[in-house]
Amino acid sequence: MFSTVIITLVLSLGIGFVLGWFLRQHLGQGKLAKAYQIAEKLVEEAKSESEDLKQEKLLEAKDEMFKIKQEFERDSKQKLSEIHRLEKQLSHRELNLDRKVDILNKKAQQLSVLSKEIYAKEEFFRKKDQELQKLIEEENLRLQRISGLTKEQAKKLQMQNILAQAQQEAAHDVREIREQAKQTANREAKELILQALQRCAIDQVVETTVSVLNLPDDDMKGRIIGREGRNIRSFESATGVEVLIDDTPQSVVLSGFDPLRREIAKLALNKLITDGRIHPGRIEEIVAKTREEINERILELGEQALLDVGLHGIHNELVRILGKQYFRTTYGQNLLQHSKEVAILAGEMAAQLGLDITLSKRAGVLHDIGRTAEEYGDAPPHEVGVEIAKKYGEGPIVQNAIEVQVLTNDVDIISPITVLVQIADAISVSRPGAQKEMLDSYLNRMSKLEEITNSFTGVLNSYAIQAGREIRVIVEHNVIDDVQAQLLTDNICKKVHEELEYPGQIKVIVIREYRAIDYAK
Repeated sequence: MFSTVIITLVLSLGIGFVLGWFLRQHLGQGKLAKAYQIAEKLVEEAKSESEDLKQEKLLEAKDEMFKIKQEFERDSKQKLSEIHRLEKQLSHRELNLDRKVDILNKKAQQLSVLSKEIYAKEEFFRKKDQELQKLIEEENLRLQRISGLTKEQAKKLQMQNILAQAQQEAAHDVREIREQAKQTANREAKELILQALQRCAIDQVVETTVSVLNLPDDDMKGRIIGREGRNIRSFESATGVEVLIDDTPQSVVLSGFDPLRREIAKLALNKLITDGRIHPGRIEEIVAKTREEINERILELGEQALLDVGLHGIHNELVRILGKQYFRTTYGQNLLQHSKEVAILAGEMAAQLGLDITLSKRAGVLHDIGRTAEEYGDAPPHEVGVEIAKKYGEGPIVQNAIEVQVLTNDVDIISPITVLVQIADAISVSRPGAQKEMLDSYLNRMSKLEEITNSFTGVLNSYAIQAGREIRVIVEHNVIDDVQAQLLTDNICKKVHEELEYPGQIKVIVIREYRAIDYAK
């Protein structure tokens, strides 16, 4: 049974294999033939489509070539028309050039004819000139024979006659000009000065020997005096200025002949009042700081003065020296105000005369610059001023204006500006109330008193107070002892009595103070 099944199975497989092989052979050949037919059909269709595409592209190419040909023909026509137009223009220009050449040829012929005529006329005039010169020479010879003079002598005589006549006429004109100038010069000079004075407005109200300081309340007076007067004594010794405290409400008076000392004292006392700490150590510290700060104040005053008169470009050292004039007087007149007034007056007169206004103002404001340069010693102010001006680049006209301020100098005036500065200076000092000789002599006496005391060995500084009735002398404690202090007092009194004229008597106080200073670290 099992073998029958196996046999049946093997037969079935063999029959199936044969049938499969047969069917695969017959069916594959049919499909392949069909595929060949489809391929041939596709090839035919592709050839047909390619022919159509070829024809279409040929047509497109022909259209494009036709368009290009049309554009080329159109451009060619335009260029031909442009060439024809240019040819016409060139032909017109050629005609114009030919016409102009003909005109130029005609003018050349005319010029040739004129040049021949001119040459003939020149030749004619040359001959006439030779004939004339010959006649003149013959006439000169005849005149020489008649007059007995040579040609050079005749020329000289003629020139002398002409010069004499010209001198006579010039002298007559000069006489008339002088007469006219005498009639008008005085009137015009007065008008010039009056106009300059009317335009000049300088404030002359300045402090002379006292400064008033306002206080917040009357209790501050007691703090300024201090216990047993130690604060006020320390302040007066440090500043050299007398502090006057009276019944005037809420104010104290600072008295001193030196305006710079008064200004330092005023600023220092104002700082002490604002700070509130008033004692000898603080007073000396504030006064020392104020002395350093006053230099900035001096520079500001100089710059403001130049701004008031309308000047700039002046050396800083000259500005500083100019600012110091605010604290100097001459015969009671504030020196800085005087310099400003001279500058403005000189500038106004220069403007009316057509001179250099800026240079006139510059010379006017610097004309007294030598009066506040202490470092030059006792040299005359005008010599010091010239040296300073030359040192800081001022020109010869400014130097000349400084140098001729002393009328006894034998100095040549090199510019009208120098004369204007002299006139402006004379106007400023001669104005009613400008100068006070009594005050100036008083200030000179104060300066001389301090100069005498400072000349002794061992003296640190000295201050004249009480309107010159008292001089306080501060000495070095390691150089002057107590016995020598009394001897120094006697010597100062003797020298003051011999060299200084003064009313009444002068009290001499020599102050010797020793301080031991150390620092806790």
